[in-house]
Amino acid sequence: QRQLVESGGGSVQAGSSLRLSCKRTGYSYTDRYLAWFRQTPGGEREAVGAICTGSGKPFYPNSIKGRFTISRDNPTNMAYLQIDSLRPEDTAMYYCATGPPGCSGDYFSLTTYRSWGQGTQVTVSS
Repeated sequence: QRQLVESGGGSVQAGSSLRLSCKRTGYSYTDRYLAWFRQTPGGEREAVGAICTGSGKPFYPNSIKGRFTISRDNPTNMAYLQIDSLRPEDTAMYYCATGPPGCSGDYFSLTTYRSWGQGTQVTVSS
């Protein structure tokens, strides 16, 4: 059974950095999109980055200006989201998600992703 488990969130001061982790279990090695999304209470779930797990090519929304770095390590089935210079507006629940085999479709669309983790909370204070 495939499962995604996020970790690495926490309460930090503005200007700090965090590295969120996403552990994939039950996945065979297949090229697919893996993305990180975030959501605030009452807000929409928005993409902050995606990666094609085979090539490692990352994609970022235009709204994300260089503070987020997504990566993956296939031998350990891990994926990461590095967030630098954290701001209070980055406070949200962060989720990783995987799409079907093959890196195709809109990598920032919620509908592309079939499997989701339970999320890890990031809280940034000023």
